[in-house]
Amino acid sequence: MTQKTVVEIDNAVTRFEHLRFRNPIYWQIKKGEHWAVVGPNGSGKTLLVDIMLRKHALKSGEIICKDSEGKSQTITSTIKSVAFTDIYSIIDTQNSYYQQRWNKGDEHDVPVVRDLVSKADPLWLHTLLEWFDITELMDKEVNLLSSGELRKFLIVRSLLSKPRILILDNPFIGLDSPSRKILNDLLVRLSELEHLQVVLVLSNPEDIPVFVTHVLPVYNKELFPVESYDSFMGNVSLINCLFKEKSVDNNRSIYNENEKTLSFNYAAILKNIHIKYGKRTILKDLDWQIKRGEKWALLGANGSGKSTLLSLICGDNPQAYANDITLFDRKRGTGESIWDIKKRIGYISPEMHLYYLKNVRCLDVVGSGFFDTIGLYRKCNESQEKEALAWMKIFRVDHLKDVSFLNISSGEQRLVLLARVFVKNPDLLILDEPLHGLDVTNKKYVKKLIEDFCGEDKSLIYVTHYESEIPDIVNQRLVLIKNE
Repeated sequence: MTQKTVVEIDNAVTRFEHLRFRNPIYWQIKKGEHWAVVGPNGSGKTLLVDIMLRKHALKSGEIICKDSEGKSQTITSTIKSVAFTDIYSIIDTQNSYYQQRWNKGDEHDVPVVRDLVSKADPLWLHTLLEWFDITELMDKEVNLLSSGELRKFLIVRSLLSKPRILILDNPFIGLDSPSRKILNDLLVRLSELEHLQVVLVLSNPEDIPVFVTHVLPVYNKELFPVESYDSFMGNVSLINCLFKEKSVDNNRSIYNENEKTLSFNYAAILKNIHIKYGKRTILKDLDWQIKRGEKWALLGANGSGKSTLLSLICGDNPQAYANDITLFDRKRGTGESIWDIKKRIGYISPEMHLYYLKNVRCLDVVGSGFFDTIGLYRKCNESQEKEALAWMKIFRVDHLKDVSFLNISSGEQRLVLLARVFVKNPDLLILDEPLHGLDVTNKKYVKKLIEDFCGEDKSLIYVTHYESEIPDIVNQRLVLIKNE
């Protein structure tokens, strides 16, 4: 018996040339199939999904959805998709700002999680909250959720309408180890539901679950022949073709140009830190010293307070002035401005990435690192622009210099934002999940760049949920425990 087609992209060609694949797209998802779309950053995976969702106008071809009886259905009733940028649909980034998460009392009617699912089927909602183990999030304000908590809630919200097809774009990134196991087990459970099919968009072959029946490799805006799970995982030559190793160039020339003598003894001293929002204590009685040249891993479960702690160091959290904090041997609150603090710190985080989704050319995004702004509000001089382009070349995104930040993949965006971190030669690097969204090859490449750049004198705070991502130069650890 022939399987019925649920959704089909039939020889689609987008209207705008820069959004086109090398050949017209033909892709069928039939009843009972579970797919993984796999490829490196910038290969066209997200573009393929956006075309399926009709986010881009077509010059020719069509997208067809059908129900179990073969009748035509709308795309929105058939498919739900969850990607990192969908956090936009929860947090109103147009009417809020990056530091607002830390500014209690400046929320502009920020909803609690419960408000966003008030019309859902209570029984199905309760079931999903139990499955994802996020019942305790229901009464939290959405801008206080960690990136991992937001990701889990987005998936739950998408499942509430009981779609035929659920597309998850890199669902494991930003999740701690227990949450990744919960999600993996849940995906297996979802795959067993009769009327739900799962499509995973992945940048790492190791993330493909065993329930996947079909693998679609994507490379350089070209669809490779479909493989079964077993055939793909056993096809080492294909995987190596998709994820080519990148050798790290000798960048000593640009590093040497930026070398400077560092005069401080401690990058940061935090004493008896206490942070509380309402009835919820985030950090309590925390002491931490970071000497010049020390390399730290900051670890802990989703919601344990890592981002809050970093916001104190970076000057984004007003509660910093109610705590005993010394940065670069100068006690906080003794006359320094927030810009004095930021000019010595290179910082990246998932939250910053979210608020940087602006229609700005990539070279200007990198250049904004000189001024510590989200968005370029000052124009770079010729020397700064040259420096920004040099760092884009190191991160191998210089070919994107004149492209809008909104028109590149999330993995490419992350590489551009990393170049922004390094461009001003900071004394302290604070890298909160810096490899978030990068493919397996770029992860290795960027990790080596970080190790080469830091040298002896640079201080480093590195946040990740993956042990394998911690740079080899890290030799100190601080593990935060979530306050219940």
